Amino acid sequence: MDKIILFDGECNFCDQSVQFIIKRDPKGYFKFASLQSDVGKKLLKKHHVPENIDSFVLIDDDNCYVQSSAALRVCKHLKGTWKIPFILLIVPKPIRDFFYKIIAANRYKWFGTKKSCMIPTPEERKRFL
Repeated sequence: MDKIILFDGECNFCDQSVQFIIKRDPKGYFKFASLQSDVGKKLLKKHHVPENIDSFVLIDDDNCYVQSSAALRVCKHLKGTWKIPFILLIVPKPIRDFFYKIIAANRYKWFGTKKSCMIPTPEERKRFL
């Protein structure tokens, strides 16, 4: 089954994160959809995640992860030294999510919002739902 990353399609930081993952996931392990898309909304509903979630979401088979748990589990599948942050899952979730929430709450202010969507290459386009 596909591993699906749901991201905020209006956020520059989130868009750059998707581009970062694509470059470090040459095998195409992950598929992508924005939280605002119909596909994203259906997946959130299917996995009982509130539609107003302010988080990066990873759907891995029948499991759904949000916030730092999602981000760190993605790291596990990236090439190179980007696998290393996965070990931070040993840090208690409340501590990890405290720092995650600071970034999430300020991402529009710090990184801005998108006025238009990126235009993926034909190869990248296959990875978007």
